Amino acid sequence: MNSSLVLRPGHVPLAQWRQVYRGVNVHLDESAQAAVLRSAQVVEAIVAKGEPVYGINTGFGKLASVRIEREDLETLQRNIVLSHAAGVGEPMPANVVRLMMALKLTSLAQGASGIRPQTLALLEAMLQKDIVPVVPCQGSVGASGDLAPLSHLASVMIGVGEAFVGGVRMPAEQAFNQAGLEPLVLGAKEGLALLNGTQYSTAYALAGLFEIETVFQAALVTGALSVEAAKGSDTPFDPRIHAIRGQRGQIATAAALRTLMAGSAIRESHRDNDVRVQDPYCLRCQPQVMGAAFDVIRQAATTLEIEANGVSDNPLVFTDTGEALSGGNFHAEPVAFAADMLAMAICEIGSISERRVAMLVDPALSGLPAFLTPKPGLNSGFMIPQVTAAALVSENKQRAYPASVDSIPTSANQEDHVSMAAHGARRLLAMAENAANVIGIELLAAAQGCDFHAPLRSSEALEKVRATLRAQVPTLQDDRYFHPDMVIATGLVRSGALAVGLHSVLPQVEI
Repeated sequence: MNSSLVLRPGHVPLAQWRQVYRGVNVHLDESAQAAVLRSAQVVEAIVAKGEPVYGINTGFGKLASVRIEREDLETLQRNIVLSHAAGVGEPMPANVVRLMMALKLTSLAQGASGIRPQTLALLEAMLQKDIVPVVPCQGSVGASGDLAPLSHLASVMIGVGEAFVGGVRMPAEQAFNQAGLEPLVLGAKEGLALLNGTQYSTAYALAGLFEIETVFQAALVTGALSVEAAKGSDTPFDPRIHAIRGQRGQIATAAALRTLMAGSAIRESHRDNDVRVQDPYCLRCQPQVMGAAFDVIRQAATTLEIEANGVSDNPLVFTDTGEALSGGNFHAEPVAFAADMLAMAICEIGSISERRVAMLVDPALSGLPAFLTPKPGLNSGFMIPQVTAAALVSENKQRAYPASVDSIPTSANQEDHVSMAAHGARRLLAMAENAANVIGIELLAAAQGCDFHAPLRSSEALEKVRATLRAQVPTLQDDRYFHPDMVIATGLVRSGALAVGLHSVLPQVEI
């Protein structure tokens, strides 16, 4: 984390959230301090006045009618953090926790949450000193805020719980001692402000988005390579076909596929004597399927960018009138819908890729040797990698069921409709990993298929992709231990190495 990024609350573009996820260090724009101080002063005035205001001098949730005396307000805030730190499961990945912390930092810094400047400063210092709270990944229903996971974050800020420092797990107090920091004593409303909001769900959804966009771009490359391996046609990518329908994503992905195949000797070798009148849908309908996925991904990205720059805790402090208004911005329905859209998109990206792999290994469809091995029978070639791809696609289909259509009442029916955004967003990383493995298998299969067409070569762009792969994975002649080849290919997919050409010539397929 050598580089540093200044975050301007309410105005952070997706590109900067992506940088945070990838590990860049962050600083908060200093201009935010004035709004934070004004917000804290409003809370002080409410406390001094003594009238009951939810979240400041009352109980929480179903206990909102219970009045809390002034001398107990610090205890109230500490208690809500400790009692709500009830998550279970494995710790969240560190990069997702850091993203969640940065989201919470910029939300609080907009001056609508009533926290003090020193509270904000501690959260920023934790990010800069790489103190990453241990946050169990399960326990939020995505409404009334992501209470349990954010409470584990807040617990570390008051010196309770555990944190990772440089990847080493230790008690929160020890982490603070090493960093020269002091735990907080929370003031009025601060505990609730820290643990309320959609930052857990949004962090996971953004992480899923960033991984999915990389897989999407790689799948365009492997899809074009599969067309070449099967000696398919580029006619279905003709711009006139897509312009007459008008779907934006379809037009962009067709252009990407055309560009990737431009100048291919393999394509020219059968332009005038194509055996197939029409290619299978997995080749021919790539612009329609991938374009639809692209449109959905971009719509989800728009929703998540807005959410990441919003304020989603409760109540909200409005300094112009001195009011603290109770509402429901903590309800993560927008994030839940975005996560469901991303889940469906990545499921389909992997599904059509697996169909291309299945087509390539079938000699009746591809015209290539059975299972892409020069000696079928003696060798099994790509028989079982295709099975693995099918298994991963099936798993993603099960995970793609919409989370947002589910709800279960909580808090004695006070919180009677919830979004389920939390696990809807959390599943995306696993789904993206499954799809990346499928695309990695397709990369190996398509490159192997093209090897059978030697000495004919594909386009310059696709030959660069083949060279990148072949620098680490040789052509499969006789069966060998296959797993390492798949690990390397999936690594190339996840790294973004396959989409280098797209960045320079086709910015329209970047999210």
